Amino acid sequence: MKIPGKPPSVKSLLKGQKDLLKLLSATAGISTGGTYPHWDQLRLHTPPSGLSHEDWWLSLKLNRISQYQDVPLMDESGTPFRYLLADPIPQRLQELDLGSGGLIQMPDQITNPETKDRYYVSSLIEEAITSSQLEGAATTRKVAKELIRAGRKPRDGNEQMILNNYRTMKRVGELKNRKLTKEMVFELHHLITADTLEDPTAAGRFRTADEKVVVDDIYGTVYHTPPPASQLEERMAAMCDFANGKSPKGFIHPVIRSIILHFWLAYDHPFGDGNGRTARALFYWSMLHHNYWLYEFVSISHIILKGPMKYQRAFLYAETDDNDLTYFILYHLQVMRRAVKQLHEYIKRKTDELRKLEGELRGLMVLNHRQRALIHHALRHPSQIYTFQSHRLSHNVVYETARRDLNDLVDRHLLDAAKTGKAWHFTPAADLEKQLQKLS
Repeated sequence: MKIPGKPPSVKSLLKGQKDLLKLLSATAGISTGGTYPHWDQLRLHTPPSGLSHEDWWLSLKLNRISQYQDVPLMDESGTPFRYLLADPIPQRLQELDLGSGGLIQMPDQITNPETKDRYYVSSLIEEAITSSQLEGAATTRKVAKELIRAGRKPRDGNEQMILNNYRTMKRVGELKNRKLTKEMVFELHHLITADTLEDPTAAGRFRTADEKVVVDDIYGTVYHTPPPASQLEERMAAMCDFANGKSPKGFIHPVIRSIILHFWLAYDHPFGDGNGRTARALFYWSMLHHNYWLYEFVSISHIILKGPMKYQRAFLYAETDDNDLTYFILYHLQVMRRAVKQLHEYIKRKTDELRKLEGELRGLMVLNHRQRALIHHALRHPSQIYTFQSHRLSHNVVYETARRDLNDLVDRHLLDAAKTGKAWHFTPAADLEKQLQKLS
Protein backbone atom coordinates (compact mmCIF):
# COMPACT_ATOMS: atom_id res chain seq x y z
CA MET A 1 0.00 0.00 0.00
CA LYS A 2 1.23 3.48 -0.85
CA ILE A 3 1.91 5.80 2.09
CA PRO A 4 -0.50 8.78 1.95
CA GLY A 5 0.98 12.11 0.94
CA LYS A 6 1.76 14.35 3.90
CA PRO A 7 -0.43 17.47 3.83
CA PRO A 8 1.17 20.92 3.55
CA SER A 9 1.53 22.49 7.00
CA VAL A 10 -0.90 25.17 8.10
CA LYS A 11 2.04 27.35 9.08
CA SER A 12 3.49 27.28 5.56
CA LEU A 13 0.08 27.88 3.97
CA LEU A 14 -0.61 30.85 6.21
CA LYS A 15 2.70 32.43 5.25
CA GLY A 16 1.73 32.41 1.59
CA GLN A 17 -1.79 33.69 2.22
CA LYS A 18 -2.20 37.39 1.36
CA ASP A 19 -5.85 37.87 2.33
CA LEU A 20 -6.96 35.33 4.93
CA LEU A 21 -10.31 37.04 5.60
CA LYS A 22 -11.18 36.88 1.93
CA LEU A 23 -10.26 33.19 1.84
CA LEU A 24 -12.38 32.38 4.87
CA SER A 25 -15.38 34.26 3.54
CA ALA A 26 -15.02 32.52 0.18
CA THR A 27 -14.91 29.08 1.79
CA ALA A 28 -17.64 29.65 4.38
CA GLY A 29 -20.36 27.07 3.98
CA ILE A 30 -18.46 24.98 1.44
CA SER A 31 -19.44 21.34 1.89
CA THR A 32 -17.18 18.32 1.48
CA GLY A 33 -20.16 16.06 0.93
CA GLY A 34 -20.39 14.93 4.54
CA THR A 35 -16.94 13.36 4.41
CA TYR A 36 -13.76 14.06 6.36
CA PRO A 37 -11.18 14.10 3.58
CA HIS A 38 -7.45 13.70 4.03
CA TRP A 39 -5.14 15.82 1.87
CA ASP A 40 -4.39 12.64 -0.09
CA GLN A 41 -8.08 12.50 -1.10
CA LEU A 42 -8.80 16.20 -1.34
CA ARG A 43 -6.10 16.90 -3.92
CA LEU A 44 -7.76 14.44 -6.33
CA HIS A 45 -10.96 16.53 -6.49
CA THR A 46 -11.69 19.84 -8.17
CA PRO A 47 -11.56 22.65 -5.59
CA PRO A 48 -14.33 25.25 -5.26
CA SER A 49 -14.32 28.03 -7.83
CA GLY A 50 -11.49 30.52 -7.37
CA LEU A 51 -9.57 28.38 -4.88
CA SER A 52 -6.46 26.27 -5.19
CA HIS A 53 -6.17 22.90 -3.48
CA GLU A 54 -3.94 24.55 -0.91
CA ASP A 55 -6.54 27.25 -0.19
CA TRP A 56 -9.23 24.62 0.16
CA TRP A 57 -7.09 22.54 2.52
CA LEU A 58 -6.17 25.57 4.64
CA SER A 59 -9.81 26.53 5.13
CA LEU A 60 -10.68 22.98 6.22
CA LYS A 61 -7.73 22.77 8.58
CA LEU A 62 -8.45 26.08 10.25
CA ASN A 63 -12.00 24.93 10.88
CA ARG A 64 -10.80 21.63 12.32
CA ILE A 65 -8.12 23.18 14.52
CA SER A 66 -10.73 25.31 16.27
CA GLN A 67 -12.60 22.15 17.35
CA TYR A 68 -9.79 19.73 18.23
CA GLN A 69 -9.70 18.00 21.60
CA ASP A 70 -6.31 16.71 22.75
CA VAL A 71 -5.82 13.26 24.30
CA PRO A 72 -2.87 12.06 26.44
CA LEU A 73 -1.38 9.95 23.63
CA MET A 74 1.80 11.66 22.40
CA ASP A 75 3.95 11.04 19.38
CA GLU A 76 7.70 10.63 19.78
CA SER A 77 8.26 14.39 19.67
CA GLY A 78 5.77 14.99 22.49
CA THR A 79 2.98 16.38 20.29
CA PRO A 80 -0.47 15.15 21.42
CA PHE A 81 -2.95 13.28 19.27
CA ARG A 82 -6.36 14.89 18.99
CA TYR A 83 -9.78 14.45 17.44
CA LEU A 84 -12.99 16.33 16.79
CA LEU A 85 -16.64 15.30 16.73
CA ALA A 86 -17.09 15.69 12.98
CA ASP A 87 -20.33 14.53 11.38
CA PRO A 88 -21.53 11.81 11.47
CA ILE A 89 -19.72 10.88 14.71
CA PRO A 90 -22.41 12.21 17.11
CA GLN A 91 -25.12 10.32 15.22
CA ARG A 92 -23.11 7.09 15.21
CA LEU A 93 -22.46 7.39 18.95
CA GLN A 94 -26.16 7.84 19.64
CA GLU A 95 -26.94 4.76 17.54
CA LEU A 96 -24.44 2.74 19.55
CA ASP A 97 -25.79 4.04 22.85
CA LEU A 98 -29.31 3.03 21.87
CA GLY A 99 -28.44 -0.25 20.18
CA SER A 100 -25.47 -1.82 21.98
CA GLY A 101 -25.96 -1.48 25.73
CA GLY A 102 -28.32 -0.83 28.59
CA LEU A 103 -31.86 -2.16 28.17
CA ILE A 104 -31.89 -2.71 24.41
CA GLN A 105 -34.42 -5.20 23.15
CA MET A 106 -32.89 -8.34 21.68
CA PRO A 107 -34.38 -11.69 20.65
CA ASP A 108 -34.93 -14.29 23.35
CA GLN A 109 -32.07 -16.43 22.03
CA ILE A 110 -29.52 -13.82 23.21
CA THR A 111 -31.25 -12.62 26.38
CA ASN A 112 -32.08 -16.15 27.55
CA PRO A 113 -29.09 -17.42 29.61
CA GLU A 114 -29.75 -20.97 28.45
CA THR A 115 -29.41 -20.15 24.74
CA LYS A 116 -27.10 -17.10 24.64
CA ASP A 117 -23.98 -19.27 24.87
CA ARG A 118 -24.62 -20.63 21.38
CA TYR A 119 -24.44 -17.12 19.93
CA TYR A 120 -21.66 -16.06 22.29
CA VAL A 121 -19.39 -18.95 21.32
CA SER A 122 -20.16 -18.45 17.62
CA SER A 123 -19.12 -14.79 17.93
CA LEU A 124 -15.93 -15.68 19.83
CA ILE A 125 -14.98 -18.18 17.14
CA GLU A 126 -15.65 -15.68 14.35
CA GLU A 127 -13.54 -12.98 16.02
CA ALA A 128 -10.76 -15.47 16.79
CA ILE A 129 -10.59 -16.64 13.17
CA THR A 130 -10.80 -13.25 11.44
CA SER A 131 -8.48 -11.46 13.88
CA SER A 132 -5.89 -14.18 13.22
CA GLN A 133 -6.42 -13.97 9.46
CA LEU A 134 -5.73 -10.23 9.63
CA GLU A 135 -2.30 -11.14 11.01
CA GLY A 136 -1.63 -13.74 8.31
CA ALA A 137 -3.06 -16.97 9.72
CA ALA A 138 -4.02 -19.31 6.88
CA THR A 139 -6.77 -21.83 7.54
CA THR A 140 -10.39 -22.35 6.61
CA ARG A 141 -13.31 -21.43 8.84
CA LYS A 142 -14.48 -25.03 8.81
CA VAL A 143 -11.16 -26.31 10.14
CA ALA A 144 -10.89 -23.48 12.68
CA LYS A 145 -14.40 -24.09 14.03
CA GLU A 146 -13.73 -27.81 14.29
CA LEU A 147 -10.49 -27.07 16.18
CA ILE A 148 -12.26 -24.97 18.81
CA ARG A 149 -15.47 -26.96 19.17
CA ALA A 150 -13.71 -30.33 19.31
CA GLY A 151 -11.12 -29.09 21.78
CA ARG A 152 -8.27 -30.81 19.94
CA LYS A 153 -4.64 -29.68 19.94
CA PRO A 154 -3.54 -27.25 17.19
CA ARG A 155 -1.66 -28.86 14.33
CA ASP A 156 0.43 -25.81 13.39
CA GLY A 157 1.13 -22.16 14.20
CA ASN A 158 -1.92 -20.93 12.29
CA GLU A 159 -4.26 -23.06 14.35
CA GLN A 160 -2.43 -22.13 17.55
CA MET A 161 -2.93 -18.43 16.77
CA ILE A 162 -6.67 -18.94 16.31
CA LEU A 163 -7.00 -20.99 19.51
CA ASN A 164 -5.04 -18.32 21.39
CA ASN A 165 -7.39 -15.61 20.12
CA TYR A 166 -10.40 -17.62 21.20
CA ARG A 167 -9.01 -18.09 24.71
CA THR A 168 -8.09 -14.40 24.87
CA MET A 169 -11.58 -13.24 23.93
CA LYS A 170 -13.08 -15.50 26.61
CA ARG A 171 -10.65 -14.01 29.13
CA VAL A 172 -11.59 -10.46 28.06
CA GLY A 173 -15.18 -11.23 29.05
CA GLU A 174 -13.98 -12.38 32.47
CA LEU A 175 -11.87 -9.23 32.99
CA LYS A 176 -14.46 -6.69 31.87
CA ASN A 177 -15.24 -5.43 35.38
CA ARG A 178 -11.60 -4.85 36.32
CA LYS A 179 -9.55 -1.71 35.76
CA LEU A 180 -6.86 -1.93 33.11
CA THR A 181 -3.31 -2.48 34.37
CA LYS A 182 0.00 -3.24 32.75
CA GLU A 183 -0.20 -6.74 34.21
CA MET A 184 -3.60 -7.29 32.55
CA VAL A 185 -2.27 -6.14 29.17
CA PHE A 186 0.70 -8.50 29.60
CA GLU A 187 -1.66 -11.36 30.49
CA LEU A 188 -3.73 -10.78 27.34
CA HIS A 189 -0.60 -10.55 25.19
CA HIS A 190 0.74 -13.78 26.71
CA LEU A 191 -2.53 -15.56 25.90
CA ILE A 192 -2.52 -14.19 22.35
CA THR A 193 1.06 -15.22 21.54
CA ALA A 194 1.50 -18.43 23.56
CA ASP A 195 3.44 -21.09 21.61
CA THR A 196 3.60 -18.93 18.45
CA LEU A 197 6.76 -16.84 18.96
CA GLU A 198 10.31 -17.66 17.87
CA ASP A 199 11.38 -16.41 21.30
CA PRO A 200 8.86 -17.80 23.83
CA THR A 201 10.15 -15.39 26.50
CA ALA A 202 8.78 -12.46 24.45
CA ALA A 203 5.19 -13.36 25.40
CA GLY A 204 3.81 -10.99 28.02
CA ARG A 205 6.69 -8.53 28.19
CA PHE A 206 7.78 -5.29 26.52
CA ARG A 207 10.05 -5.44 23.51
CA THR A 208 13.61 -4.45 24.33
CA ALA A 209 15.88 -1.84 22.76
CA ASP A 210 17.66 -4.67 20.92
CA GLU A 211 14.42 -5.88 19.36
CA LYS A 212 13.84 -3.52 16.45
CA VAL A 213 10.12 -3.42 15.60
CA VAL A 214 8.54 -1.57 12.69
CA VAL A 215 5.29 -1.88 10.77
CA ASP A 216 6.21 -2.71 7.18
CA ASP A 217 5.20 -4.83 4.22
CA ILE A 218 6.83 -7.71 2.36
CA TYR A 219 8.64 -5.22 0.13
CA GLY A 220 10.32 -3.46 3.03
CA THR A 221 8.21 -0.28 2.94
CA VAL A 222 8.07 1.04 6.52
CA TYR A 223 4.68 2.48 7.45
CA HIS A 224 5.26 3.11 11.13
CA THR A 225 8.20 3.24 13.50
CA PRO A 226 6.92 3.00 17.07
CA PRO A 227 8.33 4.89 20.04
CA PRO A 228 11.61 3.57 21.54
CA ALA A 229 11.51 0.78 24.11
CA SER A 230 12.81 3.16 26.78
CA GLN A 231 9.45 5.01 26.71
CA LEU A 232 7.18 1.97 26.94
CA GLU A 233 6.82 1.80 30.73
CA GLU A 234 5.72 5.43 30.96
CA ARG A 235 3.48 5.19 27.88
CA MET A 236 1.76 2.05 29.17
CA ALA A 237 1.01 3.76 32.48
CA ALA A 238 -0.50 6.74 30.60
CA MET A 239 -2.56 4.38 28.43
CA CYS A 240 -3.98 2.56 31.48
CA ASP A 241 -4.86 5.90 33.13
CA PHE A 242 -6.68 6.89 29.95
CA ALA A 243 -8.47 3.52 29.70
CA ASN A 244 -9.60 3.82 33.33
CA GLY A 245 -10.96 7.35 32.84
CA LYS A 246 -8.29 9.10 34.91
CA SER A 247 -7.27 11.30 31.99
CA PRO A 248 -7.95 13.71 30.43
CA LYS A 249 -10.04 15.91 32.74
CA GLY A 250 -12.83 16.54 30.21
CA PHE A 251 -15.48 14.04 29.13
CA ILE A 252 -14.68 11.58 26.38
CA HIS A 253 -17.49 9.34 25.17
CA PRO A 254 -16.79 5.71 26.22
CA VAL A 255 -16.94 4.47 22.62
CA ILE A 256 -14.43 7.13 21.53
CA ARG A 257 -12.24 6.14 24.48
CA SER A 258 -12.41 2.48 23.41
CA ILE A 259 -11.47 3.31 19.81
CA ILE A 260 -8.55 5.50 20.89
CA LEU A 261 -7.35 2.69 23.18
CA HIS A 262 -7.28 0.41 20.12
CA PHE A 263 -5.21 2.99 18.24
CA TRP A 264 -2.96 3.72 21.23
CA LEU A 265 -1.63 0.21 21.72
CA ALA A 266 -1.20 -0.30 17.99
CA TYR A 267 0.71 3.00 17.77
CA ASP A 268 3.02 2.21 20.71
CA HIS A 269 3.57 -1.36 19.44
CA PRO A 270 4.95 -2.38 22.84
CA PHE A 271 5.49 -6.03 21.92
CA GLY A 272 7.63 -7.88 19.44
CA ASP A 273 4.56 -9.50 17.87
CA GLY A 274 0.80 -9.71 18.47
CA ASN A 275 0.24 -5.96 18.79
CA GLY A 276 -2.75 -5.81 16.43
CA ARG A 277 -4.55 -8.67 18.15
CA THR A 278 -3.84 -7.20 21.58
CA ALA A 279 -5.10 -3.79 20.45
CA ARG A 280 -8.39 -5.29 19.27
CA ALA A 281 -8.71 -7.27 22.53
CA LEU A 282 -8.32 -4.03 24.50
CA PHE A 283 -11.05 -2.43 22.41
CA TYR A 284 -13.40 -5.27 23.37
CA TRP A 285 -12.39 -5.03 27.03
CA SER A 286 -13.15 -1.29 27.03
CA MET A 287 -16.53 -1.68 25.33
CA LEU A 288 -17.62 -4.39 27.76
CA HIS A 289 -16.14 -2.43 30.68
CA HIS A 290 -18.45 0.45 29.74
CA ASN A 291 -21.47 -1.89 29.60
CA TYR A 292 -21.84 -2.16 25.83
CA TRP A 293 -22.73 -5.79 26.44
CA LEU A 294 -23.77 -6.48 22.86
CA TYR A 295 -20.06 -6.51 21.96
CA GLU A 296 -19.82 -9.96 23.50
CA PHE A 297 -21.60 -11.03 20.30
CA VAL A 298 -20.02 -8.69 17.71
CA SER A 299 -16.96 -9.36 15.52
CA ILE A 300 -15.20 -6.23 14.25
CA SER A 301 -12.34 -8.23 12.70
CA HIS A 302 -14.86 -9.94 10.41
CA ILE A 303 -15.64 -6.51 8.91
CA ILE A 304 -12.03 -5.27 8.92
CA LEU A 305 -10.91 -8.39 7.06
CA LYS A 306 -13.16 -7.47 4.13
CA GLY A 307 -11.12 -4.29 3.54
CA PRO A 308 -7.80 -4.47 5.43
CA MET A 309 -6.30 -1.64 3.36
CA LYS A 310 -8.92 0.76 4.76
CA TYR A 311 -7.91 -0.31 8.28
CA GLN A 312 -4.25 0.41 7.59
CA ARG A 313 -5.04 3.66 5.80
CA ALA A 314 -7.06 4.92 8.79
CA PHE A 315 -3.93 4.57 10.95
CA LEU A 316 -1.76 6.30 8.35
CA TYR A 317 -4.16 9.19 7.79
CA ALA A 318 -4.08 9.94 11.52
CA GLU A 319 -0.29 9.87 11.67
CA THR A 320 0.36 11.91 8.53
CA ASP A 321 -2.16 14.69 9.28
CA ASP A 322 -1.03 16.32 12.53
CA ASN A 323 -1.97 13.34 14.74
CA ASP A 324 -5.66 13.68 13.83
CA LEU A 325 -7.44 10.63 15.25
CA THR A 326 -10.75 11.64 13.64
CA TYR A 327 -9.90 9.54 10.57
CA PHE A 328 -9.47 6.38 12.67
CA ILE A 329 -12.56 7.13 14.77
CA LEU A 330 -14.76 7.59 11.70
CA TYR A 331 -13.45 4.40 10.15
CA HIS A 332 -13.89 2.42 13.36
CA LEU A 333 -17.44 3.65 13.92
CA GLN A 334 -18.37 2.52 10.42
CA VAL A 335 -16.90 -0.91 11.14
CA MET A 336 -18.85 -1.13 14.38
CA ARG A 337 -22.07 -0.09 12.68
CA ARG A 338 -21.68 -2.78 10.03
CA ALA A 339 -20.74 -5.41 12.62
CA VAL A 340 -23.86 -4.69 14.71
CA LYS A 341 -26.01 -4.76 11.58
CA GLN A 342 -24.57 -8.15 10.62
CA LEU A 343 -25.28 -9.47 14.12
CA HIS A 344 -28.93 -8.42 13.89
CA GLU A 345 -29.18 -10.03 10.46
CA TYR A 346 -27.59 -13.23 11.80
CA ILE A 347 -30.00 -13.36 14.76
CA LYS A 348 -32.99 -12.78 12.50
CA ARG A 349 -31.81 -15.55 10.18
CA LYS A 350 -31.31 -17.99 13.06
CA THR A 351 -34.66 -17.00 14.60
CA ASP A 352 -36.43 -17.62 11.28
CA GLU A 353 -34.65 -20.98 10.94
CA LEU A 354 -35.74 -21.97 14.44
CA ARG A 355 -39.37 -21.02 13.75
CA LYS A 356 -39.27 -22.98 10.51
CA LEU A 357 -37.87 -26.02 12.31
CA GLU A 358 -40.52 -25.82 14.97
CA GLY A 359 -43.17 -25.53 12.28
CA GLU A 360 -41.80 -28.57 10.51
CA LEU A 361 -41.52 -30.42 13.79
CA ARG A 362 -45.27 -30.24 14.29
CA GLY A 363 -45.62 -32.22 11.10
CA LEU A 364 -43.00 -34.89 11.93
CA MET A 365 -45.33 -37.78 12.52
CA VAL A 366 -42.43 -40.17 13.06
CA LEU A 367 -42.23 -38.61 16.54
CA ASN A 368 -45.07 -38.95 19.00
CA HIS A 369 -46.57 -35.90 20.70
CA ARG A 370 -44.43 -36.36 23.85
CA GLN A 371 -41.23 -36.48 21.83
CA ARG A 372 -42.23 -33.44 19.81
CA ALA A 373 -42.91 -31.50 23.02
CA LEU A 374 -39.49 -32.45 24.39
CA ILE A 375 -37.68 -31.42 21.19
CA HIS A 376 -39.57 -28.11 21.15
CA HIS A 377 -38.22 -27.52 24.65
CA ALA A 378 -34.71 -28.68 23.76
CA LEU A 379 -34.45 -26.20 20.88
CA ARG A 380 -34.88 -23.35 23.34
CA HIS A 381 -32.96 -24.95 26.20
CA PRO A 382 -29.84 -26.55 24.68
CA SER A 383 -28.24 -27.16 28.09
CA GLN A 384 -31.24 -28.95 29.57
CA ILE A 385 -30.81 -32.41 31.12
CA TYR A 386 -33.65 -34.90 30.70
CA THR A 387 -34.16 -38.18 32.55
CA PHE A 388 -36.58 -41.07 32.32
CA GLN A 389 -38.16 -39.77 35.53
CA SER A 390 -38.54 -36.15 34.35
CA HIS A 391 -40.09 -37.28 31.07
CA ARG A 392 -42.42 -39.73 32.87
CA LEU A 393 -43.65 -37.04 35.26
CA SER A 394 -44.02 -34.39 32.54
CA HIS A 395 -46.32 -36.57 30.46
CA ASN A 396 -47.88 -38.81 33.12
CA VAL A 397 -46.69 -42.03 31.51
CA VAL A 398 -45.17 -45.20 32.92
CA TYR A 399 -41.38 -45.64 33.19
CA GLU A 400 -41.16 -48.02 30.21
CA THR A 401 -42.92 -45.51 27.90
CA ALA A 402 -40.55 -42.75 29.01
CA ARG A 403 -37.56 -45.05 28.42
CA ARG A 404 -38.72 -45.92 24.87
CA ASP A 405 -39.34 -42.23 24.03
CA LEU A 406 -35.88 -41.05 25.05
CA ASN A 407 -33.93 -43.98 23.66
CA ASP A 408 -35.71 -43.54 20.33
CA LEU A 409 -34.61 -39.88 20.26
CA VAL A 410 -31.03 -41.01 20.92
CA ASP A 411 -31.28 -43.49 18.04
CA ARG A 412 -32.43 -40.63 15.80
CA HIS A 413 -29.39 -38.54 16.94
CA LEU A 414 -31.62 -35.88 18.46
CA LEU A 415 -30.43 -36.51 22.02
CA ASP A 416 -27.09 -37.55 23.51
CA ALA A 417 -27.05 -40.05 26.36
CA ALA A 418 -24.55 -40.41 29.21
CA LYS A 419 -24.63 -42.56 32.36
CA THR A 420 -23.83 -40.96 35.71
CA GLY A 421 -23.68 -43.64 38.37
CA LYS A 422 -26.79 -45.73 37.83
CA ALA A 423 -28.83 -42.98 36.16
CA TRP A 424 -29.03 -42.07 32.48
CA HIS A 425 -28.95 -38.37 31.55
CA PHE A 426 -30.03 -37.05 28.16
CA THR A 427 -29.06 -33.72 26.60
CA PRO A 428 -29.97 -32.08 23.26
CA ALA A 429 -27.56 -33.05 20.47
CA ALA A 430 -25.02 -30.34 19.62
CA ASP A 431 -26.26 -30.37 16.02
CA LEU A 432 -29.93 -30.78 16.92
CA GLU A 433 -31.16 -28.34 14.27
CA LYS A 434 -29.17 -30.12 11.56
CA GLN A 435 -30.47 -33.53 12.63
CA LEU A 436 -34.05 -32.23 12.60
CA GLN A 437 -33.57 -30.97 9.05
CA LYS A 438 -32.42 -34.46 8.04
CA LEU A 439 -35.39 -36.01 9.82
CA SER A 440 -37.86 -33.69 8.09
